This record gives sequence, structure tokens and C-alpha cells, in this order.
Amino acid sequence: MAAIGLDYGFPVEQFLLTPKNVSAVRNEDGVEAMPGAIETNVSKAWIFPELDPGSAGSVVSTRFPSLARKPLDIPSEVDRHIHATTITFRSMGQYGDLLVSYLEARKKVFIDTLHWDIPSVDGMEFDQYDTPYAHWVVIHEFGRILGGVRLMPTTARCGIYSYMLRDAQLGLLHPMPSDLLFLDAPVDPKVWEASRLFITEEVTAARRAQVQTLLMQQMAATAGADGATHVIGIVPAVFARWLRRLDLAALPVGRRFEIDGTRSQAALFQVAQTVH
Repeated sequence: MAAIGLDYGFPVEQFLLTPKNVSAVRNEDGVEAMPGAIETNVSKAWIFPELDPGSAGSVVSTRFPSLARKPLDIPSEVDRHIHATTITFRSMGQYGDLLVSYLEARKKVFIDTLHWDIPSVDGMEFDQYDTPYAHWVVIHEFGRILGGVRLMPTTARCGIYSYMLRDAQLGLLHPMPSDLLFLDAPVDPKVWEASRLFITEEVTAARRAQVQTLLMQQMAATAGADGATHVIGIVPAVFARWLRRLDLAALPVGRRFEIDGTRSQAALFQVAQTVH
């Protein structure tokens, strides 16, 4: 059974969930947020929308979630100094200490602010997935990191590890739950994983929409350039309000769970149509 009239590009029978009727809510600032968004106790970062997947077996929607949306009207005086860069092992030497600054920003967000129990050395956060398979998408201005995300193919292998969602499902990443997906983690060159998705607290409200848009567009372009049509990932804090603002949707492919005080959920995005 599959959603009628949609060309997903790879088998999606396992993604079929029951949607719930949801309506927009407003946070304490009066900003419209995705349903189910909650705040952390340590920051104004909003948790990924609680998409409330139901029982397996029914069609999730008539429109597959896509990042392809009309661009936001961003004033030129705001955006001209902000850049999106994708760094790989081969290209890191071209960008000075940008990768180091990005890893330092990850530590500030995930360890210092969200208090995740993950490794860090010399002020940088890293893990076993920061390998030559990784593509690091960095949004930056004058050397300051504004946001970022790590991408890697679901076909990656390094020792006993593959990619985060699959390894969690295989029980390799305690305390991450092994039942965080409603399907077998894909191993497909057309599906890439996004992890360590963040925007820093230094980004002001006036610039947030631009940084969010650039991050998603660069993520889609990077994955698409290597043949991906979809991106799957565990999306942590800070991404509920702007998903609605950018008119984005995500297909829930796993239950909600909480680790180190942050509630998250696995989601799937279509990215093939976002590269113009």
C-alpha cells in the first residue's frame, strides 16, 4: 500500500502512518509554532514538532513533505555577508579554521547549552561519524558560525559503525533507543542522513529566517549533488517554529524520545526538488 499519485524514488511502504488533525499554536512570544513544540529548560530553543504518528498501515498524507518552497523575501542588507559552505575532508584546507570553528559551535550548542553527554576535546564536539564520509554544512559570517548540519550517506561504513540512526537501531549507541524508527534503517545511495542540526543563539530574530533557509537549501543542494533524493535524520531542538515559517513539512518515521533532556524524533525530507 502506498500513497496514491506520488513518485517517492524509493520504496516507502514502511513509512505509512496515520496523520492527526493539528492546528497552529503560538508560543509565549506570540509566534506561530508547529503543533506539539515544547521549550527546553535551558534555552529558548524549540523542540522538533511532535508529529504524533499513529498506527502503521494507513496513508500518511496526499502530499509528500518537500523542501521545495518559494524563497523568502530577505532584505539584501541582511543577507549579503552570510555564507553557506559545505566542507569535506578533501576541501577543509580551503577554508582555514572554519571546520574547527564549526566543531566548537557544536560543543557550545549540544554540550554547553543542551548538556548532552557526548565527547569533546580541546573545545570541539565530535563523534565517530565525523569521518571522510561526512559533509559538514556550515552557515557563517566573518568567521562566526551561525548554524550547521552534518550529512553522510546511509551507505557509509567505518569499522563497526555505519550512520547514527542505523547504529542506534542495531543497539550500538546506548542510551539512544533501538526502537526509534518504524522501519528498518535504509541503506540506499539515494537517502542521506542529517545529524547535529543547529542554529546558534547568536542569530537574531531579524536574521533567523535567512539562516534557516540557507541551511536547508545548502543541505538539500549538498545531498542532491551526490545523488540523494531524500534526507533522514533525528531532528533535535530549535526547529519547530521555523519549519512552519518556511512552509516546510516532515514525515515522521519514528516515535518521539528523550535523551539528556532533549525530546527528538526521526523525520524524512524530500530534497530532490530544492536545487534550482
